[in-house]
Amino acid sequence: MPKNASRYYWLCQISGWGFLGLVMVLFSSTFEQKITVKLIAFLAVVVIAGILTTHVFREVIRRSGWLMLPVEKALPKLLIGVLLTCVVDSVIRIVVVDSLGLSMTRQKMDFIPRLLATTFDNGLLIIPWTLIYYFYHYIEKSRKQQLDTLKLEALVKELELKTIKSHINPHFIFNALNSIRALVDENPVRARTAITELSNILRSSMQAEKLETVTFEKELNIVKDYLALEHIRFEDRLQIEYAIDEDTLDQPIPPMMLQTLVENAIKHGISKQVGGGKVKIISDFSDSYHELVIQNTGYLNGARNGDGFGLASTKNRLQILFGQKANFDIREIDVNTVEARVLIPIDQGK
Repeated sequence: MPKNASRYYWLCQISGWGFLGLVMVLFSSTFEQKITVKLIAFLAVVVIAGILTTHVFREVIRRSGWLMLPVEKALPKLLIGVLLTCVVDSVIRIVVVDSLGLSMTRQKMDFIPRLLATTFDNGLLIIPWTLIYYFYHYIEKSRKQQLDTLKLEALVKELELKTIKSHINPHFIFNALNSIRALVDENPVRARTAITELSNILRSSMQAEKLETVTFEKELNIVKDYLALEHIRFEDRLQIEYAIDEDTLDQPIPPMMLQTLVENAIKHGISKQVGGGKVKIISDFSDSYHELVIQNTGYLNGARNGDGFGLASTKNRLQILFGQKANFDIREIDVNTVEARVLIPIDQGK
């Protein structure tokens, strides 16, 4: 147990029982009973016995793990513990009081009736002590569990995002390097530009791990670099079209998300068409959402059921960052066109 917690416990323990002793002194004076040394000694025995027995009871609770049990299982054990504590406290008080001649009653009682009466009186003190001690720790345990749950959820989300953001298709890198190698002799200027474009993409991928969101404009620039590299490979088989509302450029989106969707559009769409096809990127506002649409020539089956890690995780990633209103779906809009659609709620406070 931490040192501060131990100090706090003893402060409460001594203060609580000391306050009880003070109340008993004031109660006696109210009924015109003389405050004598004998009375003070008797009350000191009551307070010291209470501190001793409840401290032992506390150790039993802690060492037996009762604080970790559900309430319905802990309460029966606590009731038995309270009864035994009251009996032990009563025996200590009776034995010490009698041995020191501190009895406050002139009429002598048999031991058993006196034990029962003292045990009943102790119950009025020890039952509240037990309830306060147990439920204080019960509330602390619940609060700690909530904090641990929140920390675990945050850690899971962080790991999910890092896993998603660190994913970059190695095949694209190999294809890009092969395309650049082919350009070195044929078109050195274009080869140098391609190296810059690839460098921008790799730099963005490394920075993505540190960022939760980037502006759409920044992500779009990376996608343009990516498409420029892919155009080297596909040449006239790849047609690119943009329909961008400039007011959407400053909207936040997850880093590498757009690039992943465009990459899947080419991998599962354009690359499978003999004559190639078109990729169209649309960005606009729809009601209270930023709507991103990627359309590509092709069919849905490969994009939905292939090895598209990005597609499988995009919806989950969006909802982690923007809440349950964020959405993602992919569908065929005609016999030879697939559309991936992302909806991101607009921050109305901006």
